[in-house]
Amino acid sequence: MATEVRELATDEEWDEAVPILRQLWNHADDAFVREWREEDDYRLFGLYEVDGADAESEATGGGETLVAVAGVSIQRVLHHERHLWVHDFVVDEPRRGEGLGGELLDRLAEWASERDCAHLSLACRAGNDDGRSFYESEGLDAWGQVLEREL
Repeated sequence: MATEVRELATDEEWDEAVPILRQLWNHADDAFVREWREEDDYRLFGLYEVDGADAESEATGGGETLVAVAGVSIQRVLHHERHLWVHDFVVDEPRRGEGLGGELLDRLAEWASERDCAHLSLACRAGNDDGRSFYESEGLDAWGQVLEREL
């Protein structure tokens, strides 16, 4: 089945993405997740599975299913060149292991490269060994550690 990556810009598209995002941020309510849309530099992308191969789906505009989302921003900081920071990256749980995450990462890397970014970067939660293995298998290298203090 064909796939398509596009920026999610409408309220309806964001509403469709919230259940997938909540698989990562399950402690957050829907309203909190929707507030991210108000952040100036936060952009949300979705990977859709598109079924437009038959006459019926073409007549209705084609069927599509959102299967993965990524929230990103372009950043430049003193210790790092201009880069795409991936804040949130989630493949719908029943679809994990199908190569969809790698496909979304590749498209994000292309999008970032087109905007003169030197790197695609992200943080992986401590203890998320499966996530870290996935990112390493996709060519991401450990560069440092993210440390934080709750305020």
